[in-house]
Amino acid sequence: MSFMPPFSFGYPNYLEPPVFRPPSEAGSLILQATLGCSHNRCTFCGSYRTKQFKVKPFPQFREEVEELARTQRIRPKRIFIADGDAFVLSASQLLEILTVLTKEFPDVERISIYASGTNVLRKTDEELTQIREAGLDMVYIGLESGDDEVLQLVNKSISNEDHITACLRLKKAGYTVSPIIILGVGGKSRSHQHATQTAATIRAIDPPYLAALTLMLVPGTELHAQAQRGEFQPLDPLETLEELRTIMDGLTDLTHCVFRTNHASNYLPLRGILSQDRQQLLDAIDTVLNDPQAANKLRPEYIRGL
Repeated sequence: MSFMPPFSFGYPNYLEPPVFRPPSEAGSLILQATLGCSHNRCTFCGSYRTKQFKVKPFPQFREEVEELARTQRIRPKRIFIADGDAFVLSASQLLEILTVLTKEFPDVERISIYASGTNVLRKTDEELTQIREAGLDMVYIGLESGDDEVLQLVNKSISNEDHITACLRLKKAGYTVSPIIILGVGGKSRSHQHATQTAATIRAIDPPYLAALTLMLVPGTELHAQAQRGEFQPLDPLETLEELRTIMDGLTDLTHCVFRTNHASNYLPLRGILSQDRQQLLDAIDTVLNDPQAANKLRPEYIRGL
């Protein structure tokens, strides 16, 4: 996730901060259909701790969209529906939202959203198809890890098998699926299992996009407290790169997956199509790992962010 409002350096009056969106939505019009996160219990995440989850009343949402359509000088090509996991909304609510968005912004090229696997699975195949046909194109889904023990430890409240099922159902319904994984989320004790199982999960999903973030210990979160007590041992920057290399080494036989580590939390920005650039990406990681001055080539801690 990245922390940035659209089209301005301040928050427009229709957004309630903080606002988070994927790096690839930097130029998108961001609209909040929900506030906060419906789960908001992951031990590593502090993004929405200051917000109590609620659904924005549809008349308010519609009024904001209509006002923006009247006044926005830059017609958005992309729209991102916020906040965290707005896919918690029912199929009928999402259909209402998409109807007003496509009516007021008929030239929009892509509408995207964050989703949890849990809320994908709560919808029928018919509902997923209806939502897709109504205009929702891209779904970012936070897998975090392919290791069930890690998912349990961070209180993700979903199994790896269910994550795979959710992503495959989205693909079958015609969505562009972009899973998100977190480097270092298993700590030192689960690093290898996290890496190998996550690679296996991505192979099973075969997504068109994949993004990797790097764990940041956010004060006020349970995982930060566990680290302070010595119950969780975070990876250092080079161990994080070694974990990334293990994941990358296992990402074989993917059809056409665009892989990015361009999020502000990452130590080493990378981008490539795994079916053709995987070896070059591995070589780029090895170049850093084998360099005695490797630390100087990584993003420093004070620049990393959410």
